[in-house]
Amino acid sequence: MRVVSLVPSLTEAVARTVPGALVGATDWCTHPAALDVVRVGGTKNPKTDRILSLAPDLVVANEEENRAPDLDALRAAGAEVLVTEVRTVPQAFTELDRVLTACGAPSRPRWLDEAQAAWADPPAPARRVTAVVPVWRRPWMVLGRDTFAGDVLARLGVDHVYAAHAERYPKVPLDELRAARPDVVVLPDEPYRFTADDGPEAFPGLACALVDGRYLTWYGPSLAKAPRALAAALRAARR
Repeated sequence: MRVVSLVPSLTEAVARTVPGALVGATDWCTHPAALDVVRVGGTKNPKTDRILSLAPDLVVANEEENRAPDLDALRAAGAEVLVTEVRTVPQAFTELDRVLTACGAPSRPRWLDEAQAAWADPPAPARRVTAVVPVWRRPWMVLGRDTFAGDVLARLGVDHVYAAHAERYPKVPLDELRAARPDVVVLPDEPYRFTADDGPEAFPGLACALVDGRYLTWYGPSLAKAPRALAAALRAARR
């Protein structure tokens, strides 16, 4: 089996479960750290010619992370493309099962069982809290409706303010974000790399939690550690 992955979290899942199956991955596929495969460009601008030159048996993709025209071009050239949709934690487990089976996994991996167990009873605060969750600045963009990260937070007792917004990643003026007065502002380090010096200063007087974006947005082996890691980061939120 020869697999090209266009999704960082799926790259990690396949590499860990079916060693040797991956022949190509995106420039953003950073896990496992020692992954040695052909790089095929970004998630939004993959080099289709390079992908096809690898003669993959399967290309794994995601409806949010990858563009339909790129996937259509691969199909038109004869490549088999498996497109996932992951907007909730349970959906992540279903899609991971589907991808790993398609990639030739002989059995369900132990890490997937451990991840599902971790999310069966995740840690939660004594009371539910509200949050604003920026994912970009210049312009400011936040989590909106129907997102995987939003479902992750909801299962940890965090209700993000724009969960009912018409858009999935709306652009919202900073003044409006501040005026929402959430209990916490959740600042991940991807896709925009928020840090202690880049992000919290925009929300004076509000508690800010810096979180590992891999735990918030990736669906793969990191799911096993995500509940406790995110809960700890939320508890550590500072004004």
